Amino acid sequence: MTETFRKYFKGDAVIWAVIISLCILSILAVYSATGTLAYKAQNGNTAFYILRHISFLFIGLVIMFVTQNIPYRYYSRLSAVFFLVSIPLLLATLVFGRHLNDASRWLTIPGLGIPFQTSDFAKLALMMYVARTLSLKQDNIKNFKEAFIPLIIPVAIICLLILPANFSTAAILFTASIVLMFVGRVSVKHIFALFAVGFLLVALFIGVALLLHKQGRIETWKNRIENFASGEDSFQVEQGKIAIATGGIIGKGPGNSTQRNFLPHPYSDFIYAIVIEEYGLVGGVVVLFFYLWLLFRAGIIVRKSERTFPAFLAIGLTLILMFQAMVNMAVAVNLFPVTGQTLPLVSMGGTSMLFTCFSLGIILSVSNGTQALEPLIPEDKTTNTDEQTSDIDEDEEQEN
Repeated sequence: MTETFRKYFKGDAVIWAVIISLCILSILAVYSATGTLAYKAQNGNTAFYILRHISFLFIGLVIMFVTQNIPYRYYSRLSAVFFLVSIPLLLATLVFGRHLNDASRWLTIPGLGIPFQTSDFAKLALMMYVARTLSLKQDNIKNFKEAFIPLIIPVAIICLLILPANFSTAAILFTASIVLMFVGRVSVKHIFALFAVGFLLVALFIGVALLLHKQGRIETWKNRIENFASGEDSFQVEQGKIAIATGGIIGKGPGNSTQRNFLPHPYSDFIYAIVIEEYGLVGGVVVLFFYLWLLFRAGIIVRKSERTFPAFLAIGLTLILMFQAMVNMAVAVNLFPVTGQTLPLVSMGGTSMLFTCFSLGIILSVSNGTQALEPLIPEDKTTNTDEQTSDIDEDEEQEN
């Protein structure tokens, strides 16, 4: 049984266990949360949305199986291509994208009519590119001109292109990039300077928008922050609190949510509130534990990695998933203003689900690569973090 599992499910077995557990929870939670939506939009056909969701989960798992079998060194070569492709995609989204609530976040795939959220692709592309650049610049990582500038320019470009339509995604991506740079030994004073530049750029963007009377999204940000700061709950926050409060310790049981009938988007933005209502505080803590365990296992992959690029790649992609999950859960329990972030691998989604699976497949590929090297490493050998992060991958050197 173990050999069969390892034959098809490569990489860290614990990560696979977390993925499978979250997928099962996702099917149960989405089926429960879409009941009202089905009656409103599909004439009571409750199977429509769950079958759609299962289809995306299945496609995502196929993507995961494919990506886990691709050696991680190929992702280094793909990162530059992905980064360059993401820029025109984000620009096209701003100009031609589908508008919703004064935000343009989706492009429609021609011929299929499927909405494609380009920021999901850009998040993956940027983290891959930053991981590659950090790996290549380890010999002079403290140098402002040689290392820091090549890192900050791509981060600034992608985050600024995402910012007008999706502030929370830009903030999460910017923060994850900063943390990854810190892990990659970028100078702390340069990182603080980056924070200052980021703050000034956001202030400049808001100022220009106000001067041009383009206040749509800015007004939304302002209202959300003011409501959160004043303690004045919006309708969805209030309904989310009711869901959490009535869930108690062990919850109402699967499919017994009542707040799904009142919460806007209970199947995506506020699905964590539905999870707590149906599975109680115990269920909420278990879900939180799954994401923390994923981060812990990524740390183990980094510790085992003999090269810098796979280490940075694994921890960077995990940070994005981790931050997104934490923001979603914090919003549900009213620790953050409403953002619209989904819960990775749990919320109903299209491209967000697929790119989450893509990221997890890459993490599994790195894990699989480190496991393949384990027999070659002497048992008494200890990993030195400084030595690990100061070596440039041989594959990267060959490319240069």
